[in-house]
Amino acid sequence: GCEPGWERALSAGLRPPAGGHSDGPSNNTRTSPRDRQTYPGYMTYLDHAATSPVRPEALAAFQRACEVGGNASSIHADGRAARRVLDEARESVAASIGAEPVEVIFTSGGTEAANLAVLGAGRALRALDPDNLVVASAIEHPAVLGALSELGGATRLLPVQTNSLLDATALSELPPSAGLISVMWVNNETGVVQPIEQVVDVGNQIGALVHSDAVQAVGHLPVRFADSGLDMLSFSGHKIGAPVGIGTLVARRGVNLARLSFGGDQERGVRSGTLNVAGAAALAAALEAATSDLANEAARLRELSAIAEAALEAIGGVAVTGTDLSPEQRSPAIVHAVVDGVDADSLQFAFDRAGIAVSSGSACRAGVQEPSHVIEAMGSPWVRGGLRCSLGWTSQRADVEAFAASVAEAIVAARAVAG
Repeated sequence: GCEPGWERALSAGLRPPAGGHSDGPSNNTRTSPRDRQTYPGYMTYLDHAATSPVRPEALAAFQRACEVGGNASSIHADGRAARRVLDEARESVAASIGAEPVEVIFTSGGTEAANLAVLGAGRALRALDPDNLVVASAIEHPAVLGALSELGGATRLLPVQTNSLLDATALSELPPSAGLISVMWVNNETGVVQPIEQVVDVGNQIGALVHSDAVQAVGHLPVRFADSGLDMLSFSGHKIGAPVGIGTLVARRGVNLARLSFGGDQERGVRSGTLNVAGAAALAAALEAATSDLANEAARLRELSAIAEAALEAIGGVAVTGTDLSPEQRSPAIVHAVVDGVDADSLQFAFDRAGIAVSSGSACRAGVQEPSHVIEAMGSPWVRGGLRCSLGWTSQRADVEAFAASVAEAIVAARAVAG
């Protein structure tokens, strides 16, 4: 467990923020005025890759949709009104992502969308040929790796380089028996942008379907489904400022998916259940806001990320991931490092005591006492020392400056805990 480590962190002399413990609001909050208006948290919030505060546009759209009432599958007037809201949301999402409305399948989030892509397409392929090989990178989100494990049979994990970039040689050596390839657009821990164009080219050469988990790409990078050549793309609403509980699988017409839920025939007959009209409306609004000024926002976040990165690089025993890559190969919103001599949970707690919210990696693995599979795949010996600083629409210069001012002390405290 983590508790003994937390107690040792206190005995190591780590100071709480002035004005109070981080378990409650502090008079010395480091959030910017803009943050206080939009996100009523009390911390310097640098964990947008885990979840991003709900945007006002998304909240307003959600509330308006809730006022409509009715089940979008009902044929009475209230049902038809709900259906209109849903159809408008689907059209908006399609326009924002460069897809056709019929290609947009609403889900409960990024995990279900990725499950539907890997398990749904994988099972459909296996029904035609039980020996179909299903492939994913070794650094995929647990939503993809878990689905791959559940699928079983012939599967393969593609290795990555020490910077977490996909190994191009292993990709090029895939056999014609590969029927489905799943490679994330941006790694959720390291922020490294994967070579999706190369993956699509290989898929075309061997006749394989290609899926990309774009949860950390949508809203930060130019993502256009039709232009990408992908067969499937999945993303989540709450990473871009929509409420938790809504996501999307964009699937090209002609892609066969075995259903994972049973009941009604909603969402092209592959996703049963009453449609989340309010969630879809909120997702559409958040996505439109996130993509409306993408280039300028990416430049703004890249400038802020550079401050956090410089602070990390100044500390011994810290390796920032992806410094050998071009800016285009790194997300503007994620700064990742591996830290020698620390445990990720102790390091997060050290930042928490300083009033700063950061992460070690995937929020789906938080609190699980095991090494990062991403850092393991990169070949780093510091598998328990991941640190992720992730930015988003509420992030301000004061936030990353607070991180920069606290990072050295936090690492010293975490190392003291590790002994």
